[in-house]
Amino acid sequence: MKSLNWKKSLIFCVSFFAVFFGELAVNIACGPEQDPYDYYVSYFHNNVQGDQYKPFAFNGLLFLNSEDDVWAEENVNSAEWAKYLGVKLKDVRKIMYELDSASDVRLKKASFKWTSTLPDSLKKNNFLAALSKNKAALNYYRLLKQCEPMISHIYGSWTQPIVDSVFLMKCADKNLALLPNFKDDFLKLRYAYQIQRMYRYAGNKQQSKMVYEKYIANNPSTSAVKGWAISQYAGIIRAEGKADEAAFLFSKVFASNPERRIVAYRNYFWTSAKMDDVLKFAKSEDEKANIYAINGFKKPDSEIQLVKDVYECNPANQLVGALVIREVNKLEQNLLERSPMAYDYFSASIYGNYFNYGKNADSLKTANLKHLKVVRDFATRIANEKKYIEPDFGNITAAYLSWIEHNDVLAMKYLNKVNLEKLSPKLKDQYRITELLVKANQIKKGNNFNENELLPALKWLDEKRLEENPVQPKDSEYYYGWNEGEKSRYTITTRNFYQQVLAPAYTKLGDTAKAALAMLKGDAKYKLLKNMKFKKSLSYQTTMYWMQSLSENTLDKIATYKTKTAIDNFDGLLAKSLNQFSSDDFYELQGTAHLRAHQYAKAIECFNKLSKTYKYWMPEEWEWLDNGKHLVHKQYANAFAETVTDYPKKYVNKPNRLNKKTFAKKMLNLQRLANTDKKNAAQYYYQMAKGLYQTGEFGNAWFFISYDWRIFANQNRGKYDYNSDYKLALKAKEYFEKARELSKDANFKAKCTFMLARCEQKKILQKYDAITWNETEDYEKLGKEQDRIYTRMNSENPYFAEMKNQYSKTSFFKTAVNECSYLKDFLKRSQ
Repeated sequence: MKSLNWKKSLIFCVSFFAVFFGELAVNIACGPEQDPYDYYVSYFHNNVQGDQYKPFAFNGLLFLNSEDDVWAEENVNSAEWAKYLGVKLKDVRKIMYELDSASDVRLKKASFKWTSTLPDSLKKNNFLAALSKNKAALNYYRLLKQCEPMISHIYGSWTQPIVDSVFLMKCADKNLALLPNFKDDFLKLRYAYQIQRMYRYAGNKQQSKMVYEKYIANNPSTSAVKGWAISQYAGIIRAEGKADEAAFLFSKVFASNPERRIVAYRNYFWTSAKMDDVLKFAKSEDEKANIYAINGFKKPDSEIQLVKDVYECNPANQLVGALVIREVNKLEQNLLERSPMAYDYFSASIYGNYFNYGKNADSLKTANLKHLKVVRDFATRIANEKKYIEPDFGNITAAYLSWIEHNDVLAMKYLNKVNLEKLSPKLKDQYRITELLVKANQIKKGNNFNENELLPALKWLDEKRLEENPVQPKDSEYYYGWNEGEKSRYTITTRNFYQQVLAPAYTKLGDTAKAALAMLKGDAKYKLLKNMKFKKSLSYQTTMYWMQSLSENTLDKIATYKTKTAIDNFDGLLAKSLNQFSSDDFYELQGTAHLRAHQYAKAIECFNKLSKTYKYWMPEEWEWLDNGKHLVHKQYANAFAETVTDYPKKYVNKPNRLNKKTFAKKMLNLQRLANTDKKNAAQYYYQMAKGLYQTGEFGNAWFFISYDWRIFANQNRGKYDYNSDYKLALKAKEYFEKARELSKDANFKAKCTFMLARCEQKKILQKYDAITWNETEDYEKLGKEQDRIYTRMNSENPYFAEMKNQYSKTSFFKTAVNECSYLKDFLKRSQ
C-alpha cells in the first residue's frame, strides 16, 4: 500500500530543526522539549500485547522506539550459568559483569579461584565457589577473562579494543584441538563460540566459519550463545557478498534471541537484502513470519499486507498483535487532532509545518480513513477466526478504530462481543480505556448525558496513573521529559482524556469552568499532591490556559468548586484536584482576572484572601559582572509613572513600588473620585489611563494583568481575550480621550493627545504584524521595504496631525518632539 503520510520523508529535517531551535523554544516558552514518545495523541497502548517487541513499536520521530532490548544479555547469560552450576543468578552477574576494578585485580591474583585471601564480598559468592569445584568451567572462565578485552567492543565506546592477533590465533588453535574431547554440551558450545570469535578478530575468517559450521551449526543446544554465534557467522558471509543469506540468519537471531534482537534488526537492514530474496532461505512458516515482521517493523507509513503475511504464516504469533498495534498508532497520529486548548505551540512552531497536510488535508484524511477500515476488517478477522493467542484483541482494536471514526454504535457492538473474563490484564485495561472514550463521546456531541456514569472508570484510570507517579519529586517542575512518555502510558492517557476529550467537550457546551478543571485534572499526576504551585506543578499548556484564557466570571464559578471536596461525584473528583493546588495561586489569578475586567473592588476582595506571607511575582533583570557572576535586580513597577517613550521601561525603587493589590486600591479610589470630584475629573481619568497603559505590553507594570510579557499571536485563547487592554490599550485610549475632553488646559490636552497617539500606535503595530512577508532571497531589500511600510503607517497616525495642528505651541509638544522619534519622523514627512 502506498504511503499515506508524506511527513516521514521530512523526519531528518524535523530532527535538525528540533535540535537547532529546541533550546530557543524552551527558553521562550519555559516548557519541555518535545518528547518523541508523546508527540501525538494516543490512547491505544503499544504494549497491549506484551513488551516482547516494545523496541519496534511505532515511533515517527525515532528509528527504534527503544535502544534497549527487553531482555538484558547479562541476565540471559547469567541465568544459563546459574542453572548449569546450581547457583544464584545475582552471584553470577556480580562476578561476570559488575566487579569493580579493584575486585577484578584481586580475583585475577587468585587465579579466579575462591580463596581465603579474597574480600568478604567475593568470599561469599557461590558462583566463585562452584567454579573452584568445576575445573573445566574454571578454565573456560580464565580463557574468557584473557580474551574478552580483545574480542568485545562496548557499545558507545570511542575506542576500539587492542587486538593481539598472534595471541588470539595461538589461543584459538590450542583450544580448537581440545574441543572434540568435550562431553559437556554447555561448555563445548561456549568454547566453540569463543574460538569462533578469536579466529574472526585475529583476521582468520575461514577458520571462524569452519568452527561455526563444524561445531556450532548442528549443536542441539537451545542456549542463547548459539544465536550469538550465528550473528558472528552472518557477519562474515555478509562481507563475502552473501547478503541475502546473512539477512536470513540475522532474522533467525531476531526470533531466537530477545537480548540481541535490536542488533539483529539493525544488521538485517545493513545487508540491504531484498525481502523476496531473503524469503528463499526460509524453511518453515515461522521463519517466513519473522522475515515479514522485520520488514513490517521498519515501515513508517501505513502497511497492512505484511501484517497479513505474518498472520498467514503463523496466526497465533505475538508478532501479529505487535504489528497491528503499529498500524493503530499510525492512524492515531494521522487522524487524532490535538485540541487547541492543550496544544504545545512552541513544539508546533518547530514541527508544525512538517506535520501539516496543508492543501492535501482532505484527501489524506480520506486515505487514512480508508486504511482504517482495512485494518478494522483485519482485526475482526482475528476475532472471528480465533487463531490468534487473544482473539478479543481483534474486537477491542475494531472498537477503538470505530471510535476514531466517530462511529460509537459500531464501537459498542465490538465491545459487547468481548469476553472480559478471558482477557489478559493489559488487554482488559485497553478495553476499559476504549469503553471510557466511547461513553465520553456523548458529552462531546452535546447529548444529554449523566457524566457521573464515567466516575468508576475515571477513578480506575486515576489509580493506574498514580501507580506510575507515587510521589511528587521535591521541588520538581511538571515535566515528562525525554523518554518519559514511554514510562508513563497511563499518565499520558489520563492527561489526554481530560485535556483532549473532556475539556474541548465542555468548551463546546459552553461550560468553561469544567473545561478548565478538566485541564487541571489532566495534570494532577502525583498521588501525594498538596498546595502545589500552578507554574511548577502544571504543564505549560494548562498554566497558560488558566492564566490567559479564563475570564473573571469563569474563575468565580470555579471558586464554587472549592467547597465540593466531600461530594462523591464527578464534580467532587474535579474539585479534589483543584484543592490540591495552591489557594494563593488561585485567588491571585482570580483577582488578576478582575483587574483585567476593571472590577477593582472584586479584585481586592480576592487579593484579601491571600496568605499574609504571599509575595506577588515580578520580573527580574540580570546584570553580568566582570568576574562572570551576575546580580539579580527586581523590576519594581509604578503603573502611574509619567513616560514619553515606551523604551527603556521606567522602573522605580523598592519603596515606591506597587503590586496588584495596591494598584487595584488606587484604581478603585480614582474611579470613585472621578465620579464625586467633577472639578478634577480630567486628572483622575488621566491617572487611570496611565495605569491602564502601563499595565499593557509596552508598560512597566505589564505583569499586573499578564503572566507572559509577549502573548504569542498563534495562541488561540478562545472567546475570552484581554488583548484590548494588553496589546491595544483601548480602555486607556478611552480614558485619555475622556480626560482631554474634560480639560481646558492646552498643555494637558497635548499630553492626552500624545498618549492617544501612543495608544493608536498599538493598532498600527498589530496591522503591521499581520502583513505577510514575500518570499525572496534579497532579505536586505525586503527589510528596507518593510521599514518603509512601517514608517508610512506611523505617519498616518491621526493624533500626530492633531499634535502638529493644535498643540505645536505647547511646552509638552517640544518635549515630545525631542524624545519621540515617530513624532519627529512625522513632522519631517509632513513639511
